[in-house]
Amino acid sequence: MQDGLEERWAEVREAFHQRSFSRAKALVLKIRSQYRSTAIVPWCDLELARIARQLERFREGVALAERAGLRPRLRHLANSAATLTNPDTHFDLVRPGIAVYGLSPVPTQGNFDLVPAMSLRAEAALAKRVQPGEGVSYGHVYHTAAATTLVLVPLGYADGIPRHAGNRGPVQVGGTRFRISGRVCMDQFVIDVGDQAVVAGDTVVLFGAGRDGEPTAQDWADAADTIHYEIVTRVGPRVPRRYVGTAG
Repeated sequence: MQDGLEERWAEVREAFHQRSFSRAKALVLKIRSQYRSTAIVPWCDLELARIARQLERFREGVALAERAGLRPRLRHLANSAATLTNPDTHFDLVRPGIAVYGLSPVPTQGNFDLVPAMSLRAEAALAKRVQPGEGVSYGHVYHTAAATTLVLVPLGYADGIPRHAGNRGPVQVGGTRFRISGRVCMDQFVIDVGDQAVVAGDTVVLFGAGRDGEPTAQDWADAADTIHYEIVTRVGPRVPRRYVGTAG
């Protein structure tokens, strides 16, 4: 509280078809920060026009506050895409989200020199040889074509692995890429590694930066018909987090 007035944040919410703050309410507040988020990623000319309209309406919201005698100390509008592609939206600060993960908010426009900061890996729980024609995982939607090694990976859809990535999700073991074999289960999935020497305890990389040939979050998004935002944010609390390196 200062001068008998509360300090509050005010949001301009037109982007999601919700009302902006009212003038009557604004008059009893001392606005600390005025903000909104761009709702559209700039993939085409039509979307660029929509972003321009959102920017115009945000400026109108700021002008409304100023006409009411309010002076927001911070104005912020830009999400990751706007931060990287539209300097006009930067105002007093920016709010990157997916870019903090090192992932491009606009993959069609490149990676903006971002480096993925997150990797997901597990230790193989079991590796065993099987004969040709063996059904793998629920429903036996995958069958071995020859004598081969199957590897059990202890991550499943309860951990955020997309169930619909069965027979498609990419992994890397010992520097070689494979795909999930059969359906993703609640707590595990299986990969057919052929004659590659793999034993329990070997590292299975689901995704990472891609610098060593491992799949990326975008590869998983492509395999699961989704976006990489979902891939990196759906990893569940059962998966231990380990933070490496230092900031800066």
